[in-house]
Amino acid sequence: MTTPTPAPGSVTMYSTTWCGYCHRLRKQLDSAGIAYDVVDIEQQPEAAQLVETLNGGNQTVPTIVFPDGSAATNPSLAQVRERLGV
Repeated sequence: MTTPTPAPGSVTMYSTTWCGYCHRLRKQLDSAGIAYDVVDIEQQPEAAQLVETLNGGNQTVPTIVFPDGSAATNPSLAQVRERLGV
């Protein structure tokens, strides 16, 4: 399974509607002006499988995918900025 990559300067967040960590990170990304797409793993089984692959079999969210194809699980805003170079 290949990991779809977001546009340069943005990220893809794999999330659920009830995840508090996801809501917090979305607010932080909004305030920092970082573009992102959200994929709800409960609505898209293929996304849930991707998250499991990236997290050693666990559906841990938020899982963030960066333009270079790398991923991070529950990163801080500082870690996202660093990885994006902003």
